[in-house]
Amino acid sequence: MTPIRVLSTLAVMGAMRELATQYETETGIAIDADFAPTVALLNRLRANEPADIAILTAQGIDDLTREGLIRPGSRTDIALSYVGLAVKAGAPRPDIGSVEALTATLLAARAVAYSKIGASGIFFAGLLDRLGIADAVNARAVIVPSGFTAERLVSGQADLAVQQISELMVVPGIDVIGPLPPEVQTVATFSAGLLAASRQSENARALLRFLASEAIAPVLRRAGLEPPPAS
Repeated sequence: MTPIRVLSTLAVMGAMRELATQYETETGIAIDADFAPTVALLNRLRANEPADIAILTAQGIDDLTREGLIRPGSRTDIALSYVGLAVKAGAPRPDIGSVEALTATLLAARAVAYSKIGASGIFFAGLLDRLGIADAVNARAVIVPSGFTAERLVSGQADLAVQQISELMVVPGIDVIGPLPPEVQTVATFSAGLLAASRQSENARALLRFLASEAIAPVLRRAGLEPPPAS
């Protein structure tokens, strides 16, 4: 049987790997998942890369629906994600419990790693501007073109990494300090949608129903995500 082709944002990679195995065990239908940053996936989908399901930010799914690439009415909210900070495993955990403490921690860091094109990196770049510390932090920041910022902790290139908590948790050898303070936090909704050009829409819709079920909540939480509110 042909696998269901999924193009998915990195933020849900940890959860989707476990869910794909679970789904194949339960149904016999495999999931062929390819993970990349949201912005990169949007470009690939707009270039008509074949797929059955896309998992992006809710905004990304809505944009592609308006453009005719995602079937109307198929958006399925999967998970909520929070931006957090991490250090190398065993390193001291600096205070990020308030906006003032976060600002001081970022200014004191030898180097902060964050993403160039991921949703969290775009948000964080704006946050640095709002905090008035963009020039100071960026002067020694490690801006990652794509992938997992926490890898720069393990390699020693940075001593703080910023990304969705679920993305930080994918990397071994790091410790997640916690989420950003509530006053400057952003909550991202990640959603799935059925590609208009899918050649196996029946199987893809069944997968969407699985991803919308309450049964996946424990997997989401183990991966650093939260299920969306019940509709």
